[in-house]
Amino acid sequence: YTRVFLSDGSTLMAAYNSDLQENNAFFVFTDFFLNEKIHVPEVLAVSKSKQYYLLTDLGDETLYSYLVSHRCGADVPEEVLRFYRKVIQQLPLLQLCGKKNFDFSACYPRFAFDRQSMQWDLNYFKYYFLKLAHVPFNEQALEDDFNTLINFLLEADRDYFLYRDFQSRNIMIKDDEIYFIDYQGGRKGALQYDVASLLYDAKADLSEEIRSQLLDYYLDELQKYIQIDRAESIRHYYGYVLIRIMQAMGAYGYRGYYEKKSHFLQSIPFAVAN
Repeated sequence: YTRVFLSDGSTLMAAYNSDLQENNAFFVFTDFFLNEKIHVPEVLAVSKSKQYYLLTDLGDETLYSYLVSHRCGADVPEEVLRFYRKVIQQLPLLQLCGKKNFDFSACYPRFAFDRQSMQWDLNYFKYYFLKLAHVPFNEQALEDDFNTLINFLLEADRDYFLYRDFQSRNIMIKDDEIYFIDYQGGRKGALQYDVASLLYDAKADLSEEIRSQLLDYYLDELQKYIQIDRAESIRHYYGYVLIRIMQAMGAYGYRGYYEKKSHFLQSIPFAVAN
């Protein structure tokens, strides 16, 4: 990504990606979301090769940077929680796109967060976190637990749009509104995954009290659109919290232990605490 400064003083973002399938997912999803009046960047132009494209510039302020600059220790002020509530108000609208003739065939690398996707994430945790961090484990017992967890997660209704990386660094704040980025890894899945990603975002380090309050707020917002079994939703929610944390730890291990990027290693203590 490169910020481009135009002669009239305005800016836009230029992007390059050689992965055409990932680019296509981004273009298809963006068109759909804009038609649904969901706040995402507009694709202004695409090269013939489909490897280069121009986007509206949403600035530099993410929900995470706003949180860090306004919080006092463990306390999260109301002005920050106001933006979290704005995000949560929009989340059901994103998720319910999955019920509106959404083109899941454009999803990449997988069309659904299904058994295979879950197994990939759990193996990511095993091979890039446990093994690289030299954490001892019983491989057969761990695989048995993985299978038990997957079977439990597959019980939840999974016919919604799952954003996949729904966390505070992928939510921009501009002109007092929130905008979503980095959703090209989205696929069909359960409602619980994205709210788990937001509330257990490791370095955001929200307290359990705030997480509980925001989960209740999310369920209240969701019930404005569909009927849900609240107790059953919460029961599966904590399973999705667990697999999301393990997926994140796999990413921290890969980026930190393997690629030697210290920024990712700094997230590990927060993920372990979660």
